[in-house]
Amino acid sequence: MSYKEIYEQWCTDEYFDEKTREELKALTDEKEIEDRFYRSLEFGTGGLRGVIGAGTNRMNIYTVRQATQGLANYIISQGGQEKGVAIAYDSRIMSPEFSKEAALCLNANGIKTYRFESLRPTPELSFAVRELGCIAGIVVTASHNPREYNGYKVYWEDGAQITPPHDKNILAEVAKVTDLHDCKTMSRDEAREKGLYVNIGEKIDDAYMKELKKQSIHPDVIREMAKDFTIVYTPLNGTGNKPVRRVLKELGFEKVFVVREQEAPDGNFPTLPYPNPEDPNAYKLALELAKEVDADIILATDPDADRLGVYCKDTKTGEYVSFTGNMSGMLIAEYILRERTLEKTMPPHPALVETIVTTDMAKVIAADYDVHLIEVLTGFKFIGEQIKFFEQNQSYHYVFGLEESYGCLAGTYARDKDACVAVMLLCEVAAFYKKQGKTLWDAMLDMYEKYGYFKEGLHTITLKGMDGAAQIQNMMDKARKNPPMELAGLKVEAVRDYTKDERKDVKTGEVTPTGLPSSNVLYYELSNNSWCCIRPSGTEPKIKFYFGVKGESLEDSAQKLDALKDALIQFMS
Repeated sequence: MSYKEIYEQWCTDEYFDEKTREELKALTDEKEIEDRFYRSLEFGTGGLRGVIGAGTNRMNIYTVRQATQGLANYIISQGGQEKGVAIAYDSRIMSPEFSKEAALCLNANGIKTYRFESLRPTPELSFAVRELGCIAGIVVTASHNPREYNGYKVYWEDGAQITPPHDKNILAEVAKVTDLHDCKTMSRDEAREKGLYVNIGEKIDDAYMKELKKQSIHPDVIREMAKDFTIVYTPLNGTGNKPVRRVLKELGFEKVFVVREQEAPDGNFPTLPYPNPEDPNAYKLALELAKEVDADIILATDPDADRLGVYCKDTKTGEYVSFTGNMSGMLIAEYILRERTLEKTMPPHPALVETIVTTDMAKVIAADYDVHLIEVLTGFKFIGEQIKFFEQNQSYHYVFGLEESYGCLAGTYARDKDACVAVMLLCEVAAFYKKQGKTLWDAMLDMYEKYGYFKEGLHTITLKGMDGAAQIQNMMDKARKNPPMELAGLKVEAVRDYTKDERKDVKTGEVTPTGLPSSNVLYYELSNNSWCCIRPSGTEPKIKFYFGVKGESLEDSAQKLDALKDALIQFMS
């Protein structure tokens, strides 16, 4: 059927509730109607994400039910219905409704669900899947996307987001659900009577908190510095408020100030254009509070509390300095590797895992502490997957994992990035250095001096709708057919095309496998310890350009990075 025919069906079919039909009948913009119905909201390799609203290309109870029916069919095919599914949700608009809809669809298929009775962080869902012995997990969240979005992420029994072969198999099952009338559901009362719908909460919270606190290396330092260390924290109206404050309190931090306007869960994010800890605009109120209370550190978690943003006071200038995810991740990584080595608590055959677009400083730090480093594709699910592999083949012990987009994980209690553990560890790191008379910025400068002035950047172009998707694909095709020979005076030494699983040495012409799964990603290895990477976003209508350099100083690395960024954008234009 054409998009117009599908639109007419949604407007008239009484399967759809009256509110949905009225919303659609009120539409007058033909382009808007086309965008809502030209395709079904894509169930990608992690799940759904899209703008909330009526239509096949929107997040609503019907597209959630459709995705869940496909997931249910796959769980049944794997004989996993007795294990059940854990479900969590964040503070976004319609998150409670979507999570309940998912639970009742699973229940109608005979699959037990364990649903958190109120909002919880994404990493706690990852923990709950394994703690409860579930076959799968669902978290309703759009992470750090704008307020009009919501999403639906699927986890498998190892606690990580779905990876091969489950991701493609679930995607295939969802694709088979073409008639929404075939999606099962039932009432919550009936599901409860049959023992299929179970609320969870406090018991899992306590177990999760216990695992978080195990990651602390020097609790004695926290207790010693508790009265002299000031923290400003904002959950950005998301799920982090209760767990973050609880773990900081239980560790002994006493001076924690929360940004009042961004404390309560609110999917409208009233003080934020974009609830993203990567966005400097998200810190306006936190910076004001930090200056008022003379804070040592400012912390911000995104709506589902899996990403952490950081500012720290530079005592020399009195100003607050922002940290990228690479910087904060490296501070935590080096602290763990150094202190566990000194304390003789480092496990045998330790490993650090990062994505291909994360800082190359990780390689130098890992080598300095004789820790094995593994690179994986973009997406924390591939880091979580490595933990499973380590356990299966007893090869390495996971110590730390990070990605450039403000996400990391210490410990193996969860298999997804966790801002709650990142907050507690970074506060411990900062308290550790304050005891030595240093700030986090001083510690970062020490790391630059020791390991090199690595600097990374990201540039994104948003191209919405059907035309935008075609433009993004054309850009990727152009880059594949005509790769650059140099960028900003840096020679292209090798090209990795992850779609083909190929790495081609430009000088010798030798082609070797990348060793990673197929993905629509191009990566250029450049001279002078530089690199860049191009990939379409898996969750938003964007194409992303990543780049990294190594300079002789902060100023030198910044200049080199700007030049590389400009050259890459010009090449892709």
